[in-house]
Amino acid sequence: MTALRRRTTSLLLLLPLTGFAAPDPAALRAIVDGTIRPLMAEHDLPGMAVAVTVDGQSAIFNYGLASRADNKPVDDRTVFEIGSVSKTIAATLASWAQVQGKLSLADHPSKFWPALKDSAIDTATLLHLGTYTPGGLPLQFPDELTDPEPLRYYRDWKPVARPGAIREYSNPSLGLFGHVTAKALGRDYADAVETIVFPAFGMNSSYVNLPEAKRADYAWGYRDDKPVHSTDEPFSAVTYGVRTTAADLLRFVQANMAPQRLEPAMRRAVEGTHVGYFRVGGMVQGLGWEQYGYPAKLQTLLDGNSESMIWDRQAARQLKSPTVPAGPTLYNKTGSTGGFGAYVLFVPEQKVGIVLLANRNYPIPARVHAAYVILEKLTARE
Repeated sequence: MTALRRRTTSLLLLLPLTGFAAPDPAALRAIVDGTIRPLMAEHDLPGMAVAVTVDGQSAIFNYGLASRADNKPVDDRTVFEIGSVSKTIAATLASWAQVQGKLSLADHPSKFWPALKDSAIDTATLLHLGTYTPGGLPLQFPDELTDPEPLRYYRDWKPVARPGAIREYSNPSLGLFGHVTAKALGRDYADAVETIVFPAFGMNSSYVNLPEAKRADYAWGYRDDKPVHSTDEPFSAVTYGVRTTAADLLRFVQANMAPQRLEPAMRRAVEGTHVGYFRVGGMVQGLGWEQYGYPAKLQTLLDGNSESMIWDRQAARQLKSPTVPAGPTLYNKTGSTGGFGAYVLFVPEQKVGIVLLANRNYPIPARVHAAYVILEKLTARE
């Protein structure tokens, strides 16, 4: 319990919004502390950074330790692995590339990687790759696959369904989506993210390739009580490779809540990631973000982030007229690596966004429940 008493709070003003008054700092801290302290105790989380924005006022709450070995506390500079939340960054880059006329979601991957021509994967479009619907690519690459550009893997792949018929959450699917995006831009993927996406959102402490000077701020993740950092696999820069702070990720969330504050091309890119394309159970799959009509029941969110949704094939129904949702919408995304667990949730119409970053991969239902409790308390305002 000692680590739980190590808590600091920073108040930040980011992209101001108008609306009803946010709770005062003490009330906000009480809401977050009352949710996060029990969560950390239950799951033995070494450290957490929690970022909350309410009506344009934002706070960062730091808990516990970034490194148990040297008793280093989590602070505003602490860099976390965000796992598959990285996919929302990849989606933003691809959407920006489409705005720039460099690609279309209707393109097939061989347009930018000609060696894929006449393969089964080339019957899918970039939209299918970006929404996990090409026809049955699995969750992970085979463990023995080490090729950083696994052409043979994709050429040999055999679909189990036509493109668009099923959604199977997949690093190979989203990884190819990001890789082809980089090819369309004629750029290295990491360089494109670090020079195009991060600067547009003011994410000055976010990295794909972590510089040596920032290693002291890089939290250790914990797995079986041993300190770990993620290792590379094919296209891991795309699928789980972003390392960032809670404040930077909240800047990204706030810009998603109010994209009109961005320069025009990036505004259109962000709006493109809010378009829903496939309905899968109670969830609508967009590019990166997963959507729910708001208000959403907790069980609906738990179902949409369940192990079955991660591991199993699900029937998908393509929406006839894909567009940005007309009504109130909750957007979310989970992310995990071997030693880290992340969750992001925001509701633009309520002007509330929540970022949870932890240096242990703890159960996803616990993350969803914690964020939901905070959201409910923040929106139960007169």
